[in-house]
Amino acid sequence: MTALKKIEKAAPLPVSTNFGIEGMTCASCVRRVEKAITAVPGVASANVNLATERATVQFDGEPDTLAVLHAIEKAGYAPRIATEELQIEGMTCASCVSRVEKALKAVPGVADAAVNLATEKATVSLISGTADLSALEAAVRGAGYELRKTKPAEASAGDEDHRAAELGSLKSAATISVLMTLPLFLMEMGSHFISGVHELIMGTIGMRNNLYLQFALATLVLFGPGLRFFRKGVPNLLRWTPDMNSLVVLGTTAAWGYSVVATFVPRVLPSGTANVYYEAAAVIVTLVLLGRYLESRAKGRTSQAIKRLVGLQPKTAFVLRGGEFVEAQISEVVAGDVIRIRPGEKIPVDGTVIDGSSYVDEAMITGEPLPGQKTADSAVVGGTINKTESIT
Repeated sequence: MTALKKIEKAAPLPVSTNFGIEGMTCASCVRRVEKAITAVPGVASANVNLATERATVQFDGEPDTLAVLHAIEKAGYAPRIATEELQIEGMTCASCVSRVEKALKAVPGVADAAVNLATEKATVSLISGTADLSALEAAVRGAGYELRKTKPAEASAGDEDHRAAELGSLKSAATISVLMTLPLFLMEMGSHFISGVHELIMGTIGMRNNLYLQFALATLVLFGPGLRFFRKGVPNLLRWTPDMNSLVVLGTTAAWGYSVVATFVPRVLPSGTANVYYEAAAVIVTLVLLGRYLESRAKGRTSQAIKRLVGLQPKTAFVLRGGEFVEAQISEVVAGDVIRIRPGEKIPVDGTVIDGSSYVDEAMITGEPLPGQKTADSAVVGGTINKTESIT
């Protein structure tokens, strides 16, 4: 008899994540934090070190970092969170946004991630710097997109150059696609709009040469200006994560492929079905390229408008510190600060008036030419101008 040994399935190894914690002062704090973290579902163990102000948390399965952060905050302490801003290239739709956010949130050490399609930026909250840029970049590339790190302290000339180059590339691609699609469309569909087109084609180049010419034009459109869809769409199809590019690839390739068979080996098709759809494939590529160009141009204008609004914000503010108002950088202003705005000064941040009465010029925000009166409990917007009296 052959002896059989039962092989147990190995249990998944616990996932460990480190959290930085501020505000602990004694052993009682350590116990309170450990108790709060271990109460989170999915947490196997938690070890808090008072000297390093760090908590090592082991999860049984998928790490729920947000739940741990909320537990630390509920216990009365502050988890250390760093924010990283990333530039994401290649996103085209809401599905892309969802895919990038999911990939970033799966990186160990990432507490949260929010992606904006219009600005093509991702704001990532990192737990005590446990996730580095290389891990984030690997996650984004694994999802099928490219990442460029932005530096807020520097001018955005690089972003502007990149956007201008992208807009120029889309404009060229769309123009070439239109120039090649128009004659193709006229050869196939012109007889529906202009009488005599079919007879003109038959009397000059003939039906066979007409099909060959349509094949050439459609192929140039698909694998020339339309090649950008294949570069993104095919890899996403292979990863079973199709996006808008994948849909364009599937639709145009199906129309083009069937037409190629109908042109060169029509005998393999049932009788009466050897029709060509070259113009459909080319028109899809052309229309999507035109849409991408208009979208990119709109994004550029929106970005410029946002930058002009940000430029309205002053660089410093008079903040109440130690019983007196001192000049401080805007970056040092936090929620709850009391700020004094004198007549003629710009309001540095959004807030609520707590003392004083004045008229504020909000034309740059609302378009209203006349200043509006602001009194206690009135909301004010950063970048607007205080006109008459000092307010705080």
